[in-house]
Amino acid sequence: MKVTLQTLAEKSGFSITTVSRALAGYSDVNEQTRARIKALADELGYVPNQAARRLQSQQSNTIGLVIPLTDDFSDPFFMELLTGVGRQASTYGYDLLISAHPPGDEEMEAYQRLVSGSRVDGMVLARTHINDPRIAYLKDANHPFVVNGRANVDDFPFIDVDGFRSFHMLTEHFIDYGHRDIAYIGCPPDLGYAAARQHGYEASLTDHGIPINQDYIVEGDLTKPGGVAAAQRLLALNQRPSAIIAGNDLMALGAMQVCRQQGLTVGEDIAVAGFDDIPLSSHADPPLTTVRQPIREIGYQLVDMLITLIRGDMLDESQRLIEPTLIIRASSGKPLN
Repeated sequence: MKVTLQTLAEKSGFSITTVSRALAGYSDVNEQTRARIKALADELGYVPNQAARRLQSQQSNTIGLVIPLTDDFSDPFFMELLTGVGRQASTYGYDLLISAHPPGDEEMEAYQRLVSGSRVDGMVLARTHINDPRIAYLKDANHPFVVNGRANVDDFPFIDVDGFRSFHMLTEHFIDYGHRDIAYIGCPPDLGYAAARQHGYEASLTDHGIPINQDYIVEGDLTKPGGVAAAQRLLALNQRPSAIIAGNDLMALGAMQVCRQQGLTVGEDIAVAGFDDIPLSSHADPPLTTVRQPIREIGYQLVDMLITLIRGDMLDESQRLIEPTLIIRASSGKPLN
């Protein structure tokens, strides 16, 4: 016999409306009643009719995430974020719709299709840009969204790791080890976090009276090949750096590859560090010093925030800035002095 809302109402003594709202998580049902109804539903093996629920609520029970697609898409950052977002969405009974498009017009068209077609109830964004058109569009559409990262305007819900503090901390670490010739492989300048990360690096040098050498600052593209190209430029300088800090772990791993190819031992002849603490970092040879960004946990928290907004509730905290954690591994080597 199929267990329906009518069945639960008859056996619990509550109205169908109360049963439905309790199972849907509405706040106007007290916790004791909700617990009784949910326990009964579990006992009887009730399975909600998702199609009917969606028609009734005019919701899709789906959240969206658009991934920027490149010719060589191999960024573990997005894999970790997807894992966190997908797992947490499922705990709320939501599906995750993933769309991959090249950055630019095609990416914006994807957002417009998902939102205007009511295919998703909310969106998760990552890697914000300066004057990000995605944020402007979603705000104008009054569509629920949350963001991993900040932009030059902060009037939207986000979670971010303090980029300035992260790269100030990494640079301090190498200065404490006796390095003065410290290079920086930066992020694409149109990204919302790029300036803060570079400013953290430069501020640490300035704090210690170390001149900023523009030859030591090169732009990367967040990929391992981009790290290879940037490191080749740095190691070709007449005075090569004794330490390299990269804007993310993939570029740092690319830099380590170049060092090995040129006969340098990372951790002895040169120090290297990155940012993110992707799973590859601890398995590199040598293991990579980095700043830990809890990507999967951020995915969980982003979904919690988004579901709150979808339900029309206020967020207790709409903007969260996470303190970074420095992870020192063998790629730092030993202090020079």
